[in-house]
Amino acid sequence: MKNITSYNEHLDKRYGMIGSEKRTEFEIKAKAFAIGEILKDARKEAKMTQQDLANKTGTRKSFISRIENGHSDIQLSTLYRLVEIGFGKKVNLTIS
Repeated sequence: MKNITSYNEHLDKRYGMIGSEKRTEFEIKAKAFAIGEILKDARKEAKMTQQDLANKTGTRKSFISRIENGHSDIQLSTLYRLVEIGFGKKVNLTIS
């Protein structure tokens, strides 16, 4: 049992301590991936294809794909457009 580490210990070892540049970069990428997963789930729940969402929001299918796969930074204005125009829902943002 000595070789078992917690998730946070694993992250500390692999990406450095919280607040380090490498750890912060990892956390930003992880959050971008999470946003993509949330958007993908919302799109599927709305029974839309990536092309449908792109057409409705004035973007390209390839852009939607990059966001959903966590390979593109997304501006807040774009997030609002995708959620509010694309899905007719509201975005709630919390800063803690």
